[in-house]
Amino acid sequence: MAKVGLFGIGLDTYWSQFEGLLDNLLGYQKQIKDRIQSFGVEVFDVGMVDNPVKAREAADLLRSEDVEIVFLYVSTYALSSTVLPIAQRIRVPVVILNLQPVPQLDYEAFNSMSDRGEMTGVWLEHCQACSVPEIASVFNRSGISYDFVSGYLHDEVAWTEIRAWTEASRVSKALRNMRMGILGHYYNGMLDVYTDLTKQSAVFGTHFELLEMCELKKLRDEVSQTEIQSKTEEFNEAFDVSPDCEMSEIERAALTSVAMDKLVKSHDLGSVAYYYEGEAGNEYENIVTSVIAGNTILTGENIPIAGECEVKNAQAMKIMAEFGAGGSFSEFYLMDFKDDVVYLGHDGPAHYLIAEEKVKLVPLSIYHGKPGKGLSIQMNVKNGPVTLLSVVEGKDEVFLLIAEGESVPGPVLQIGNTNSRYLFSIGAKAFINQWSKQGPAHHCAIGLGHIANKIKKLGQILNINVVRIC
Repeated sequence: MAKVGLFGIGLDTYWSQFEGLLDNLLGYQKQIKDRIQSFGVEVFDVGMVDNPVKAREAADLLRSEDVEIVFLYVSTYALSSTVLPIAQRIRVPVVILNLQPVPQLDYEAFNSMSDRGEMTGVWLEHCQACSVPEIASVFNRSGISYDFVSGYLHDEVAWTEIRAWTEASRVSKALRNMRMGILGHYYNGMLDVYTDLTKQSAVFGTHFELLEMCELKKLRDEVSQTEIQSKTEEFNEAFDVSPDCEMSEIERAALTSVAMDKLVKSHDLGSVAYYYEGEAGNEYENIVTSVIAGNTILTGENIPIAGECEVKNAQAMKIMAEFGAGGSFSEFYLMDFKDDVVYLGHDGPAHYLIAEEKVKLVPLSIYHGKPGKGLSIQMNVKNGPVTLLSVVEGKDEVFLLIAEGESVPGPVLQIGNTNSRYLFSIGAKAFINQWSKQGPAHHCAIGLGHIANKIKKLGQILNINVVRIC
C-alpha cells in the first residue's frame, strides 16, 4: 500500500486556556485518519504539532516513513512557524485540509452561551480558515508544493478530493516501483515515438529492462501442448472468436501468449513496449506477428503492452490502469466533421475490459505498415465519459497532456482494429489543433471516466506539469 502522512496543527498556548479543546480536535483528527485509511492507503499519523520543536520531530518521522504525500489538518489557528519546518524537510506535496467540524455553526446556541471564554473555545474549534492564507503565504514564498481541500468533516465533495489524492499517491508509488520491459526496437522512422529512458526514469522512477527476442523465442520453444490448449480456452473466454480464425493461427497466438506471460513473470514486469520486424519468414517475425491476442489479455490484467515500442504511451496506459480507468493504446484515425467527432483506435493490443461489447478476435490478411499477417482484435470503447492521456517529452520537460470527452455511439470501422467515436466539448477542430500543438507522439491512452482531476494531482506529486485541453 502507498503510505501517506498526516499531522494536525494547533497552538499549544490554547490547551491550558480552553478545557476540552485539544481532546475535541484530536477526535476530529482521528476521524480524518480513519476515513483516509478506508481509501486503501496506510496513514502515518504523527499527531498534533503545536510548536516548532514538535514540528522538527514530526518532519523527521515523516521523512523516515517515505510517504508519498502529507495531509496537513488545520485543526484550529496555528503559527506558520509550526508548519514550515515540516514542509521544508519532507519534500513531498502537502495537502492542506481546511475542514470545519460542521457546515454551519449554530449561531443561536453559540451566542446564548453565558461565558465568553467558553464561547472563544468553541469558536477556536471552528476557525480552521484562519490559518489558511497564512500557510499559503509562507509556502508561496518558500517554493513549497501544496494544495487545499476546504469543507467540513462530513462534506462528501471534500472527501472526493481527498480520495483522489490518495489514488494519485498510489499511482505514483506504482510507477516508482514498476519495471517496464522494452522488447525489440522502435518502429523505424517514427521520430515522435523515440524517447529518453533516463528522463523517463528520472520523472516516474520506472526501471527499464531491455529484453531480447531470443529469450522470448527460447521460452516459446519450451511451451507445452497443454499450455497451448489452456491459453486457447482463455482466448475463447476473453474474446468473441470469429469463425474466420484458423485454428493454426489461434494456436500460434496462444503459443506466443504463453511465452510472453513467462517473459513478463520472469522479469517481474509491470508494462511492456515492443516492436520488431525481422527478415521475411524469420522466426522472430513469426513471433511478433502473433502477439496481439496475448498482449491484449496482459493489458486487461493491468500489465499494459504498447506496440511500436511506444515507451511513453506504455507509461500513459499504466497510469490509466492504476487509476482503474483501463488505458487502451490509441491513435487518431479520422475526423467526422458532419458529426463533429474524432475517431481514435489502433490495431492492438487493447484493453478489453473497457470494451462496449465483448472483444472480437479476427484474422487480418495484412498488418498495415507492418510485416506479416495474423490475428487482431476489434472493439470499441464503452459509450460514456472518457479521458485521453499522453506522456509528452517536450524540448525541455516531460509533462502530461490530458483531455476529457465522451465515447459516443455511431458507425465504426470494421477493419479488425479498435476504434471509437469521441466527442469533445470544444469541438473536433479545436480539439485536434490544441492537442497536437502540445507536441505529443501520435499515440495516446484512453481510459473510462473523467479523471483529469486525479491526473493533475499525480502531476503535482511527480512535480511535472499537466496540460489540459478540455
